[in-house]
Amino acid sequence: MNTRVLTGITTTGTPHLGNYVGAIRPAVEASRRDDVDAFFFLADYHALIKSDDAARIERSRLEIAASWLAAGLDPQRVTFYRQSDIPEIPELTWFLTCIASKGMLNRAHAYKAAVDKNTAAGEDPDAGITAGLYMYPVLMAADILAFDASQVPVGRDQIQHIEMARDLGQRFNHLHGHEFFVLPEALIEEQVATLPGLDGRKMSKSYDNTIPLFAGGKKQLRETIMRIVTDSRAPGEPKDPDASALFTLFRAFAGEAETAAFRQALLGGIGWGEAKQALYERIEADVAPMRERYEALMADPAAIEAILRQGAQKARAIATPKLAALREVLGLRAMTTAPVRAGQAAAAAKPDKAPRFASFRDADGSFRFRLFSADGEELLLSRPFADPKAAGALQKRLGALGAVAAVLQLRAQGMSLELDGETVASTPDYRDEQARDEALAQLRAALDQLAAQA
Repeated sequence: MNTRVLTGITTTGTPHLGNYVGAIRPAVEASRRDDVDAFFFLADYHALIKSDDAARIERSRLEIAASWLAAGLDPQRVTFYRQSDIPEIPELTWFLTCIASKGMLNRAHAYKAAVDKNTAAGEDPDAGITAGLYMYPVLMAADILAFDASQVPVGRDQIQHIEMARDLGQRFNHLHGHEFFVLPEALIEEQVATLPGLDGRKMSKSYDNTIPLFAGGKKQLRETIMRIVTDSRAPGEPKDPDASALFTLFRAFAGEAETAAFRQALLGGIGWGEAKQALYERIEADVAPMRERYEALMADPAAIEAILRQGAQKARAIATPKLAALREVLGLRAMTTAPVRAGQAAAAAKPDKAPRFASFRDADGSFRFRLFSADGEELLLSRPFADPKAAGALQKRLGALGAVAAVLQLRAQGMSLELDGETVASTPDYRDEQARDEALAQLRAALDQLAAQA
């Protein structure tokens, strides 16, 4: 079973080395593993919390998409999309908002920091704080829970948000008596999850201390590295590697042997200027080939747009049926499927009309089965099995599954049903999306009916 890993970057600025080392690189590396199902998204809804500059957000979305692709992201292997292209995310945000406690949100680091800043300045504690900032953790939880992500690469300052996502997912599961959501875990690279900036603090656009990843080319990269703050120790005096931002940055890009050599050079008294040049050369060796790809992508935004739209289709194939299941359990179903009152149940019941399975043997000798609706329409066709007992076990499991537990992946004209991360059955192809969505409702109703009879 593959592990689903999800990560994103807020689209309010130009990508810097901290973004690359802390989020982009580990996520791209993870996406190349055969046991990982990787999701990447441009967090442009989050950007609206931090910025009202439309041109800045638009430019940042392009730059970040180009950066990830230049860093080696393969859109054929992963699901790469814009947050704003997935309408199920704000819908899930509202569902989670309705169960989120105010006390939990009051403890969120970003909100508390804003309140503390206002208090220290003698202002109203909530001065200038928007509901968007306050609800940020719920939106982030929806980003994660909509796709049942198991792991989320984050910096240490974001661990609290993953814990909140777990709390909200667990609370929803408990309230509705079923494991609707996978509970995510934070994935951190212990040594380089957070890089220091020019002033030694965490590299962040908020502190204006970042080192650009691609912007300005190699000239800008070198000039920025040369501005990193160091102490007053002269050439020949030993430097403390563990207290040096240069060493932390170097270690984030170098292997063990190079890192050991750089540590020894600092202990041996290398001058700060020479150390910065060595750091620049080490980073540039990694960045230069990526920069070339980045510049080609920035010159062809239509190609990036096509990649993101395809990614949104893949993402919504998962989110759409998931939200349909949540609407069902929350009572937001279509009126035509509303449950009848108890006094009407006997009159409405048709015991001779029920969904049914039909087993058969293919021409190649494999065993399969179909699920038919009460009206005889084919809803599912199982994958082939060499062993009839295995086919029978799957049939029994589907019969007790119920619509809520069904993991359905949408295709352009049909659907597939997954169990334990594997596709076990699929629907016929339908003429259009409307017919497919009607079939989705019919399939979900049939699964519920079978489960009720199990």
